[in-house]
Amino acid sequence: VLTKQELIASLQNEVRILLHLASKIDRSKLDYRPTPKQRSTMELLQYMVTMGPMLLRAIKAGTFDAPAFQAARAEANAYNFDQVLAAIERQKNMYAELIGGFSDADFRGEIDLFGAGKSSRGAVIINLVLAGCAAYRTQLFCYLKACGRDDLNTMNLWNGVDAPMPSL
Repeated sequence: VLTKQELIASLQNEVRILLHLASKIDRSKLDYRPTPKQRSTMELLQYMVTMGPMLLRAIKAGTFDAPAFQAARAEANAYNFDQVLAAIERQKNMYAELIGGFSDADFRGEIDLFGAGKSSRGAVIINLVLAGCAAYRTQLFCYLKACGRDDLNTMNLWNGVDAPMPSL
């Protein structure tokens, strides 16, 4: 079981790793998409501006506010690359503020956010927000590799650092 501070630190670490990976993007490849129906690199980053914070607000409220989510998405979709990076950087404080607003009772309270069945808010945060951050950063890592960043390795993906792979 995570403490509130450990959860905040985990989400802030996701931001740090995402920004590390984003620093590896060749700006000329922001339009890269693996297939026509998948998000481009830029669209993926724009989505990451809103995904975590908006889901945390929904989890806290116990209901998903689709119009608010769409408005936040529209705003993020208008951002250029530098604005996206700045917005993601702001998530460090935003996560501390949003998670800080949860009481222990809030974390234990049950919700059924998307019709997947009742679960505690704490479990939904872990399974939807924290796991989502890890999944989407992995997608970004795969995009980077597909765009020729053969120098990147597991240390970039999981530790957010440029380092050789440790010998096993």
